[in-house]
Amino acid sequence: MRLVLRNVRPWGGDLSDAALADGMIAAVGPKLPAGGEEIDGAGAVLLPGLHDHHLHLLALAARRQSVDLAGLTDPRAIAERLRAAPPGAWIRAVGYDERASGLPDAAMLDGWVADRPVRLADRTGALRVLNSAAFALLAGQELPPGAERDADGRPTGRFWREDAWLARALPQALPDLAAEGARLAALGLTALTDATAHNGPDEAAILSGAVPQRLVLMGSERLEAGAGYQLGPLKIAFDERDPPPLEHLAARIGWARTAGRKVAAHCVTEAELALYLAALDMAGGAVAGDRIEHGGLIPADFVPVIAAMGLIVATNPAFIHDRGERYRETLGDERGEELYPASSLAAAGIALLGGSDAPYASADPWLAMRSAVKRRTAGGAVLGPGQRLAPLQALGLYCRGEIAAGAPADLILCEGLLVDVLADLTAERLRLTLIGGRVVFRSP
Repeated sequence: MRLVLRNVRPWGGDLSDAALADGMIAAVGPKLPAGGEEIDGAGAVLLPGLHDHHLHLLALAARRQSVDLAGLTDPRAIAERLRAAPPGAWIRAVGYDERASGLPDAAMLDGWVADRPVRLADRTGALRVLNSAAFALLAGQELPPGAERDADGRPTGRFWREDAWLARALPQALPDLAAEGARLAALGLTALTDATAHNGPDEAAILSGAVPQRLVLMGSERLEAGAGYQLGPLKIAFDERDPPPLEHLAARIGWARTAGRKVAAHCVTEAELALYLAALDMAGGAVAGDRIEHGGLIPADFVPVIAAMGLIVATNPAFIHDRGERYRETLGDERGEELYPASSLAAAGIALLGGSDAPYASADPWLAMRSAVKRRTAGGAVLGPGQRLAPLQALGLYCRGEIAAGAPADLILCEGLLVDVLADLTAERLRLTLIGGRVVFRSP
């Protein structure tokens, strides 16, 4: 199949045509020969497709079938929303904020809903809580290490970072991944990196081919190369409240080296970052392609260390918008320059990638770009103005590469000139999304 895009501006340059064939860009230049389907770009900007470098696909798709508790801090309002859930065997709730009533347990959930099984996820995605009706369905199963117990050894209903175990123990219907892929394509996303730490063969089988985007899978030691996705780094996730021994982390990094895998570690806090850097050092140092995921707090004295190690930082600028007011409450404005820093890392020569961490923040890459430029919270405050990126730098978090013969035909077409696209940084300008030369989204 051959497709010719007429009258487009590659990277905002002069008017040109782009011929696409066999999933690749065949030619770029003025007045290319006719042949196959043609689309008149009417002077729009042609850009490489966007890549979300950190999200969680299954969780994102599942969230749309869940009761969303985000933004609710009144326990009565939470109870009302849970009780108003659509009929069904289960109530799956997401986005719980501990400011409502602290960390919930089974007894607290029972007070809200007792007659149906409830599975609740907190806003961070690290905690799952079952009410008594849901916990009863685990009878006879040996609980995993992340199942919390009280001082008397009784389960509390809380499960820390046990998504994979719960998915096996309490199977539920798979969410609609195809619909989620279509929604992401409508945002200009042509590639996705799923950064779920427990990804293994089962998750790979579900995700492979389920969305139109090119897919990179991070995951555990059990994840192997396969059809339908690119094998990404070994994902290391841990919590500063219960950190693993340094030697354990170093051993996992050592395994990755023998397996030819890069490593990527969840580092939201300063303590998590320090432990990861120490583990890398113990394992013999970083290699090209090793990553820091999130970089939620990076004090200035860490920057030269990260630069010297050659680490990539996959940052989540949308959190400045989505959670900025909470950060101001807990950390104060004075630490704003350390929160999801960008310009200081770029100035030090550190490679930056943009990711949403969806569903724990908005999946809209354009919102993230605007957040990287403005550093403005949802409440209107500016947090860490010294870490602002220029609009072209913000676009580069998600969009990079040449538009030339031999490159993949993963492209987006945006209305207006490049200066207009950079001024707005909004999906409203998106006219076309193409993956492998095939139109997967066309604006109405």
